[in-house]
Amino acid sequence: MGKKRPRPCRSFTPEFKAGTVELRWRGDRSGQVAKDFDLTETAVRDWVKQAEVDTGEGDGLTSSERDEPAALRRENRRLREDVELLKRTAAFFAKETR
Repeated sequence: MGKKRPRPCRSFTPEFKAGTVELRWRGDRSGQVAKDFDLTETAVRDWVKQAEVDTGEGDGLTSSERDEPAALRRENRRLREDVELLKRTAAFFAKETR
């Protein structure tokens, strides 16, 4: 028996995920939807669960709440870079005026 090769990491558009969730909500089984689109059942279940949270039907963090910390970290990193640049600029001009 040969070893199963790991499935490559793939990313999907929000539209694709929404369409898959819609199929699941219309009554198709997660397993069948996963098989039809070459997905894992876990991925389909996770997307459905997140969609339920986003629509207020489930408990947990919404997608926007989950994305907010990463956006804040990016903004924080950019602001720190700006501050560092301003410090170097101020030091340069202070040195020039002496």
